Formats: sequence, C-alpha cells, structure tokens
Amino acid sequence: MSAEPRFFAAPDGRRLAYWDEGDGPPVLCLAGLSRNRRDFEPLRDALVGRWRVIRLDSRGRGLSERARDPLAEYAPAVEAADALALLDHLGLEGAAVVGTSRGGILGMTMAALRPGSVRALVLNDIGIEVRINGLRRIMGYLGLPPDHASFEEAARAIAEAEAARFPGVPLARWERHARAIFDDEGGRPVLSYDPRLRDATAAALAAVEGDSLSLEPLFAALEGVPLLTIRGENSDILDADALARMAALRPDMAHVTIADRGHAPFLDEPEAIAAIESLLARAR
Repeated sequence: MSAEPRFFAAPDGRRLAYWDEGDGPPVLCLAGLSRNRRDFEPLRDALVGRWRVIRLDSRGRGLSERARDPLAEYAPAVEAADALALLDHLGLEGAAVVGTSRGGILGMTMAALRPGSVRALVLNDIGIEVRINGLRRIMGYLGLPPDHASFEEAARAIAEAEAARFPGVPLARWERHARAIFDDEGGRPVLSYDPRLRDATAAALAAVEGDSLSLEPLFAALEGVPLLTIRGENSDILDADALARMAALRPDMAHVTIADRGHAPFLDEPEAIAAIESLLARAR
C-alpha cells in the first residue's frame, strides 16, 4: 500500500510533504527527530481501513524542504506550527496525533499552541522529561552520513549497536528499519534528512542544565486530551520514574511498556497497536 506524496506550504513558505490515506476520523502521525513518514507504515496498515491516516515529513526530513536557517527553523514550536498548518490545509479543526519522540513533543506543542487541535495523543517513548544521556547517545550519530555499502550491512550495524536495548529483534526487521530511516541511492543507504539538524540539536542540548530536559509545561497543556504513553522497557529517553510521574499527574492516562524495546518502539508491536486502537476508539 503506497500513496503519492502531496505538498503544502508551511507558514514561512517551506514546501512540506505529507501522505493522506484512508477514510474515517483523522490520525496525524509525526515522526522522531531525524525520522520520516516511513516509520508509520506498519501502523498505517493496521489503521487505514477505519481511520484517515495522515503522515507528515517535518521540515528538513524526507521529501520536505530543508531549512534556510536551521538553528531557527528546526525547533519544536516551528515544526508544531507546520503540523497545525497541515490541519488547516486539509480543512481539519483537529486530529488524533501519534507522535514518536520529537513527534510527541510536537503533539504536546500543538495542544499548547491551539487548544482543541489535538483530539487524542499517543506519546511514543516521550513524556514529561527527556533524559540527557539518551540525547547524547543520539548525538553520536545524528547528521553523520552512514558508511554502509548496502542496506544489509546497515541492518547488521544497527542490530549490533541496539542489541542491548532491542534484544532478539530479527535481522530482517532491522533491514526494514534501515530502509525506513535511510534513503536508497543506487542500493546504498544515505541520510533522509538535513544533516544540519545536528547543529540545531547540539545548540538546544548545550542550553540544558542537569541530567534531564523538563517538558512538564507542555505535558500540563494536555489536560482533557485523551492520552496514551508507550514506553520502551530499555528506553534511555523516557525512564520508568518519569512514566510513573505522568501516571500520577494523569490517572486517566493509558500507558504500556513494551518489553525488549528501547528508544523507541517500532509501533508494529501487537500490544502497541492494540493500545493505540483502544485510545482512538475512546476519542472517536
């Protein structure tokens, strides 16, 4: 199943790509920091018969236009405004949002910028705070071109790097992952995002004091929004204590921890899909 990309203009005129499939209540999928719409293909396949699944390539990712000023443009407030502009472009007052990592931050920011625009929110391995050690790990590869001759080689390298956080994941699943996160240039994996994301992320990281980045004001903006948090058991971004704090603040929040997953679950896990479908049914 594959839809053709469509395009719209962001508030500052950047040309951004999205995919719009299925009929039913809208579900907007927002990917992680350096990721793109392909991350949501398994979830799309699970939902598209009953839901309208909209997947956005945030600016600088996938087929969307790169920033002219990366330090200013690769910022959650800007990217959340882009997502709201997509809803406007589609004539939608709101949508359920599924956000992985950075995409979850965008979903929270959308709710803060325009109350009522987020009808329900799935936070995939993101929440009330971000652990800095996890961000530092991501900085170890962010923006660096992959040095792999093939996708099979990339899959083996990823499997080795993620073995402790994602034990038991078959090599074939890692190859599918590699084909999602990289573009294919004559059979060779290449970055599917603007490498200058590294500069913007490094600048944001340098401004953080302590061992975590608090997102508590954004989380507070979700009052009244049906909420599900999915956490990888071995995540170094969202730890168990943070999830417990979120559950204490929002006793109505559904949450599930996915065994043998780190940052972030793929969202093809049966328990993740079941939890997402349950939340969407509540918000329908």
